[in-house]
Amino acid sequence: MIKIGLYSEDRTLRSLLSSALGKNFAVQQGSDAIGMNSLISDGQCDVLILDLNSNRDALPERIQVSRELIASSLPAIVMADDGLRSTAFEMVRNGAFGYCRRPPSVRDLKTMLSRACENSALKRQLENVQLRLEEPASCDRLIGSSSQMRRVYQLVRSVSNLNAAVLVTGESGTGKELIARAIHNLGSRAERPFVAVSCGAIPETLIEAELFGHEKGAFTGTVGAREGYLEQAADGTLFLDEIGDLSLFTQVKLLRVLQQMEFSRLGSNRLIPLRARLIFATHRDLGQLVAEGKFRQDLFYRINVMRIESPALQEHPEDIPSIAKYLLNKYSQSFQKQMDGFAPEAMEMLQNYSWPGNVRELENVIQRAIILAPGQFIRAEDLTLHANEEEPGNFDEVVNIGEYQPSGSFERQIQEYKVKLAVNAVRENNGNKTLAARRLCISRAYLHRLIRLAESDQVFDQSLRETATA
Repeated sequence: MIKIGLYSEDRTLRSLLSSALGKNFAVQQGSDAIGMNSLISDGQCDVLILDLNSNRDALPERIQVSRELIASSLPAIVMADDGLRSTAFEMVRNGAFGYCRRPPSVRDLKTMLSRACENSALKRQLENVQLRLEEPASCDRLIGSSSQMRRVYQLVRSVSNLNAAVLVTGESGTGKELIARAIHNLGSRAERPFVAVSCGAIPETLIEAELFGHEKGAFTGTVGAREGYLEQAADGTLFLDEIGDLSLFTQVKLLRVLQQMEFSRLGSNRLIPLRARLIFATHRDLGQLVAEGKFRQDLFYRINVMRIESPALQEHPEDIPSIAKYLLNKYSQSFQKQMDGFAPEAMEMLQNYSWPGNVRELENVIQRAIILAPGQFIRAEDLTLHANEEEPGNFDEVVNIGEYQPSGSFERQIQEYKVKLAVNAVRENNGNKTLAARRLCISRAYLHRLIRLAESDQVFDQSLRETATA
């Protein structure tokens, strides 16, 4: 059954169309933009019919709303009499699927509606295919076209066929393991094993046995011999995540492996050549850990041959729509629930959120929204966003931004400094946020988020607030 969203104030038109089109068509009517957007977000429409003639007195408004509806993801058919034919043709040139004369020929309208739905279905299939095709082109399963992500792709391709150590850094949830897998999959070891190990998830008393393996009777409780992760990876890749959580003792053992390119199981003197390539990752500042004596400097130099920084999601918000659409497609298939996209206000919410949990949090939000959404479009009310950022500390009111001194955690200080730069840039560009964003080499959406932080935190004087909100 084809579901039709009729934009018209003519109350009799819906019943006439329902009767004429037959049981294979269901007509829902909305008389204004709010009603139509509600039908679309609830998934009650496969195709739109835009009736321009239903209220001549409000024609300019109807034309404007019709243009906005044409810009949605649904195919639209413009219905108008001969007096508005030129306006209807203009709408077709600007994205409407077709024009239908009023009063319509039922046979022609049925054909046009069916073709519009077929065209829309083919378009969705093509988009899904393109998403799958773009994954390897974008670097395996990494998604995004921002300058930050293009830099990541460039580095991944540069190191994929080299045997050099790679250190992937970045906040939790930014996809560090995906970067490691991309390096593996694009290189000559792609057909070999990829073994991922979270160093922070293994107790310190077991980490050595897990990495190196052990022989029978090596320590109390061992029943037989066991290969460690270094052996399991064979000629493939061993990904050691959260390397900053290793104890100093284990760091010494790992350093020797990297220096000698060989190791032995616990309880054995037999040396085993290291054949696997090692990729390391951490969300911690290893340089700071070295300064504090918690991470060996010689090991740091060994693993930090090539560093790839995985950017936080708020640093490249222009990639949020493509990532969100990919996740929507992925989990709608997994949950066996057809989803066609996001309502405009829902996508705006996603782009304006700060994402402290990065892509992992976005993935969680999308999964929950698919489950909660009553229709085939994700609406704003289906999104559950929780900012898990630290509460602001106690700050003395600052009159001059140049005198502002951040406090609190390291992440908090970095955030406050970014806000300070944003407000300064807006002030120096006389309130022009586009120029300010360009000067800082960030997106305008990200600048807006920083400005909102400036408005919410009690750390700026009134004159600066006025500048920020200008």
